[in-house]
Amino acid sequence: MLATCFTLNMFGRGLGDTYAVFLLPLERDLGWSRSELTSVYSVYLLVNGLTAPLVGALFDRLGPRWVYGASLLSLGAAMLLAGGLTQLWQFYLFIGVMVGVGVSLNGMVPASALLSRWYRERLSTAMGIAYSAFGAGTVLFVPLVQFLVGEYGWRSTYRVLGWTLLALAPVVVLALPWKTFAAGAERQAAPQKAGEGWTLRAALRSRVFWGLVQVFFCTASGVFSIVVQLIAFFVDAGFTPLAAAAAFGVVGLCSAMSVMGSGFAADRFGYRQTITASFAGTLSGLAVLLAMTFRPSWLLLVLFVPLYGFCMGVRGPIVSSVAARYFAGPRVATIYGVIYASNAVGAAVGSLAGGLLHDLTGGYRAALAMAIVLMTLAALPFWSVPTLRNFRQAGR
Repeated sequence: MLATCFTLNMFGRGLGDTYAVFLLPLERDLGWSRSELTSVYSVYLLVNGLTAPLVGALFDRLGPRWVYGASLLSLGAAMLLAGGLTQLWQFYLFIGVMVGVGVSLNGMVPASALLSRWYRERLSTAMGIAYSAFGAGTVLFVPLVQFLVGEYGWRSTYRVLGWTLLALAPVVVLALPWKTFAAGAERQAAPQKAGEGWTLRAALRSRVFWGLVQVFFCTASGVFSIVVQLIAFFVDAGFTPLAAAAAFGVVGLCSAMSVMGSGFAADRFGYRQTITASFAGTLSGLAVLLAMTFRPSWLLLVLFVPLYGFCMGVRGPIVSSVAARYFAGPRVATIYGVIYASNAVGAAVGSLAGGLLHDLTGGYRAALAMAIVLMTLAALPFWSVPTLRNFRQAGR
């Protein structure tokens, strides 16, 4: 079950994030501005976030088989159609809306619902493994897509991805033991814990809820103001497109490794300590990027990749684990869906703002400065909200 969640997360978010590879070819071939191109990605992220609460409700009503099957159909159809598109509004519809829906349908909302049924004491570790699929998808698909775009062009690459996903959809629907996966709640039945019985209305009055929203929103805004343009940033700094894509992929590899161990680190050293260390690393990586805008070098690139990569994504499984434990109960998927929506909305805002700042200033320094401020704000709830500050000590 965990392997299934990991693999489907990897295909969904990994392929969604390959849009960074298409950015420069689309800019060159279709003549669109950077802000127009990043706004497509912003729509994708926004749709991904806003549909998260709906996905939770569909999961409860229809089960995982049809939610995951519909995801691959949506992703495959969107990418197949994208190979023939020429107008910006078409990219908004197919890459922005359809890919956003597809990634949401097979993302962390259904995965968290399944994981919380099967894992209790090791829930943080399981969440970390599932979240690490995002980085693994980047490692696997970004260099592959960069190669395909270089060899065959962006249109053929979209078609190849589309046909592949459409071929996988019936396999996912028919071959996997979804009834066994969904039966985890009965098999792992345990006495209710404190916090069960939370409703969304009650959660909205909780400082913990809004603290987690702040962590997710500010982190995503800061990260995606830069990361969607990261390959273009490296190319503009003088590196080859393949080297830029490889560096982006290694960032994803580092992220996958650290995210996989983030749950264990949070259990071992504490949630606040782990999340604070990750923010310190991210801020240091942003400082390295800022230095590269003045004097780019291979040394700075080599320093940036592990420094930033090993901290990227660490916050996701920690926030998910805290939400699943604190708001435990029959409405946890809905509550987490709303919290997760703030993550995607923040990513959409950051992506759009980063593109606009690039067009207005002709560079990346303003977006980097904004990212540094946002990452600082994101770290505050685990110091200012008492329950989050002492979460491990509280026994939750």
